[in-house]
Amino acid sequence: MRATRLAFHAVLLPAVFSMAPAFAVPALQAHRAVYDLSLDKASDRSGITGISGRMVYEFNGSPCEGYTVKFRFVTQIATNDNTTKLTDQQTTTFEDAEGKTFSFVTKSFVDQNLDKEVRGTATKETKGLKVDIDKPEKNSLELAATQFPTQHLIELIDKAEKGENFYETNLFDGSEDADKVMTTTVVVGKKADADKTDPEAPALAKLAADKYWPVDIAYFDGTDKTGEEVPEYRISFKLHENGITRDLVMDYGEFSMTGKLVNLSLFDQSKACPPK
Repeated sequence: MRATRLAFHAVLLPAVFSMAPAFAVPALQAHRAVYDLSLDKASDRSGITGISGRMVYEFNGSPCEGYTVKFRFVTQIATNDNTTKLTDQQTTTFEDAEGKTFSFVTKSFVDQNLDKEVRGTATKETKGLKVDIDKPEKNSLELAATQFPTQHLIELIDKAEKGENFYETNLFDGSEDADKVMTTTVVVGKKADADKTDPEAPALAKLAADKYWPVDIAYFDGTDKTGEEVPEYRISFKLHENGITRDLVMDYGEFSMTGKLVNLSLFDQSKACPPK
């Protein structure tokens, strides 16, 4: 399950890097967000009868020091043969202040036993992306030029502000085996007013009156040359101007799950970088 990648797109905050177009960085809020996960729908073929869990996302950093993200995605999956499986994905990433390097560590547990660890660093070079992987075994890859997750969201907010409602771009986020660039198609709806009866309003607290954009992103395997246009998965969510996201729907094809914001802590952060 590509929980790591889904969470990155749903909630990562941005940094600017030199190889990307010059976007104005929005006033984004460092925060810790907690989401309750539940099964939305599942086909008979999936064999899934229930999903429950929790996602916790924490962002800290600044345009001066770079950005650190800690993320945990825990689910308990029930199947039609009366078995349950507990999955636990824990990810830490760091993106330097200039956005030239992106380091990542992801540990995946199944029923509390370590199943997989992926650790490495991606560095932007003149002709593309170099990925040095330390675990599960040392390897070095050369991939196509792409964006990191933070810039992906900067671009999204920039286009939303300009009223652009459809575009295609690409992404590397270190998820799965950290060996591919994904192609994404993004659909942005019109900015909507807050709803006082929104069930997520209590968690948003003072942000409950903020407007938001409805967003849908489909993810395609950028290395797939078969010409098939079926996305590997897609997500939809409500995006606030400050980078906070909520009301997530994560669709894996044969099943989908929802993520509802239940707790939000806002962190103090520096307003400006000190002069050099």
